[in-house]
Amino acid sequence: MRAVLTRLNTRLWQAVGCGLLLVVGALLLWLPIHTQNALDDWAVELRAGGEPAQAIIYDRITTARGKTTMYFRYDFDRRTYEQEVPCVEVCRSYGEKVRIWVNRSDPTDFVTDFEQLSGHRGRLQAGLGAAGFAALLLGALTTLSHIPWGRWLPRRRPLRRASAVPGGAFTSRSKYKRRARR
Repeated sequence: MRAVLTRLNTRLWQAVGCGLLLVVGALLLWLPIHTQNALDDWAVELRAGGEPAQAIIYDRITTARGKTTMYFRYDFDRRTYEQEVPCVEVCRSYGEKVRIWVNRSDPTDFVTDFEQLSGHRGRLQAGLGAAGFAALLLGALTTLSHIPWGRWLPRRRPLRRASAVPGGAFTSRSKYKRRARR
């Protein structure tokens, strides 16, 4: 086992690991963007093909952290449903009537007239996106640290060499003293 671990501790495997961290971070960062685009497409499709209904806002709660949620009540197929909708861009008042379009196969799924889907969607993907951003940043920094910049980008002017003068600007300290002056 130790031999395998020492073989994996080479610069090549470290660079491969950094590259994989970059790719995984980019994919996790892309996930919430893709999810939001899919939810936007679903809202358009549901509004075009859903069953129209009338909902009433029977409650509105604001948490201590400032997040507000509206609670809708509506009738569909001779049954009453209750569902929550987060206040993202639009937040209606208690008792207001809102036009919704309900999914026929899942009556708890609907879109409002202000283009908001029912329920809180995409929270997990947002968390994974934040983790992906951190992984992408870490992968980029570690990948850049593995690039041999000195070999690929040499200095334009060579460094000036100072002449070694006994008793000059630099004095080395060691336990073996040289007797330069006698």
